[in-house]
Amino acid sequence: MQYVLTLIADPEAAPLGAETIDPAFGAVEAQGAWMGEPLWLSENEALDIPFDYRGELDEVMPAVDAACAGLAMDYAVQVTALRRKQVLLADMESTMIENEMLDDLADRAGIGAQVAEITARAMNGELDFRDALAERMALLQGLPQAVFEDAWDGVRYVPGGEPLVRTMAANGAHTALVSGGFDHYAARVAERLGFHEFRANKLAFRDGAFTGQIVEPILDKGAKVDALRDITTACGVPREAAITVGDGANDLPMLLAAGTGVAFRAKPTVAALAPFRIDHGDLTALLYLQGYSKSDFVMR
Repeated sequence: MQYVLTLIADPEAAPLGAETIDPAFGAVEAQGAWMGEPLWLSENEALDIPFDYRGELDEVMPAVDAACAGLAMDYAVQVTALRRKQVLLADMESTMIENEMLDDLADRAGIGAQVAEITARAMNGELDFRDALAERMALLQGLPQAVFEDAWDGVRYVPGGEPLVRTMAANGAHTALVSGGFDHYAARVAERLGFHEFRANKLAFRDGAFTGQIVEPILDKGAKVDALRDITTACGVPREAAITVGDGANDLPMLLAAGTGVAFRAKPTVAALAPFRIDHGDLTALLYLQGYSKSDFVMR
């Protein structure tokens, strides 16, 4: 069967070179694979190494993991067939944007440390998402609606998000932002980055202030899997044709259910369990995983 080993460097740090490429190449070759000609997807940043192997991936991966451990690059081994995906589902906070908006709101309310501690435990899977969300929302009860608007000014986009979304869309993929955060922000992020649609939780306000509650139904980890099912069904493709990306425990079921599930700069427990992980590259790494070259990238 034909496979491809993809190596991806942090574009702002050390480029790919012999000291990173050779150990990975040698690890696969040592398993008896027939190695094809390497192809640069982006010079010194992303490299595809195709290979033929008669065995299964789980026979190769321990050697690749050992060879790449500690190297400043991301890597992935995939079957070449069906590599390019037709659906993208992405988490929003700490994935498409750097912010955790609830934490930013708590900072403005003067209870930042208290809420951030709950957020960190929830994202690492130590607390149930629904319970943690309800607890944090209650702490923000009475916060003026104007503060929610002011918090938007501090939104910071993760590098590579726009070319990821727009390149996939330009190549016929359906793109969706699926967030356990708030529609107040998700709608704007989705529009700015070019997503076809978004799903997020709706905040409840009364008399210009937050009531402390989320309008049901709450979008949690189960709802993210439901979104994956709904969207792939509507697009007429199997879940194997989807790529999903997120960073927290709430995203893990969605990552495990897709054809390619990517933990992006994720919490340790999530990174350890996700099928793929990106720790060094930016969000364009998801394009390289699908075999796109930098010359294929589409911007605004």
